[in-house]
Amino acid sequence: MLIDTHTHLDDPRYDNDREAMITRAREAGVGAFITIGCDRSTSQAAVALAEQHSFIYASIGVHPHEVKHIADDWYDEFRRLAKNKRVVAYGEIGLDYHYNHSPPKEQRERFREQLQLARELQLPVIIHTREAQEDTITILKEEKASEVGGVFNCFSGDAWLAKDALDLGFYLSFSGILTFQNATMLREIAKNTPLDRVLIETDCPYLTPAPHRGKRNEPAYVSLVAKQLAAIHSDGPNGAIDQIERITSENAKRLFKIA
Repeated sequence: MLIDTHTHLDDPRYDNDREAMITRAREAGVGAFITIGCDRSTSQAAVALAEQHSFIYASIGVHPHEVKHIADDWYDEFRRLAKNKRVVAYGEIGLDYHYNHSPPKEQRERFREQLQLARELQLPVIIHTREAQEDTITILKEEKASEVGGVFNCFSGDAWLAKDALDLGFYLSFSGILTFQNATMLREIAKNTPLDRVLIETDCPYLTPAPHRGKRNEPAYVSLVAKQLAAIHSDGPNGAIDQIERITSENAKRLFKIA
């Protein structure tokens, strides 16, 4: 069984075939999905989707791009949503200094607030960081995020970020980027990451893995990420795919406390 630990199943690009897309993933061996909240409405949508399928779980939270929109009642709504047993994580939260869709200062303030809320709710955190490594690690340490644990999703950072994340007790989640031709450094990082600290994801509908680049991504393609990870950890072209499927699924179950 595969677990796609980071999807955006509520994305409008799935509106015409969402159930068919989910069925394709199930037929491809995906046993469970986590669909991610990026603001108030997408968090609500994630929980609603999780309630419709026994194999879908949800996260709640506000992406750094969207924190400028946080209103007074958002955190109370997240507290309400977190009472639902289908909610297994808080995120995607963090810092993004590449686009700065929200002001950096506000990003840092809201990141701290959300880490505090995740600790209050006792939910592991899903971390987004781009061009903000030092601030991300500093804030995670100062806000004692290791007490709830978490994962750096769609990991594409350097070896120093990988080490910092692992030293905090976090997991690294690898996406379709691992299959990109120019991802030599990332494959080396994946090779040197202990397998008991690795998760896999699609981040769909984004970052479609080879050989489907240019098309809409979907959870069925998480098998291609697993295949690439297996090849990295083995001499053969396919590697020990069964081992990768088993270990990454066990890791996801342990972090997110899912059956």
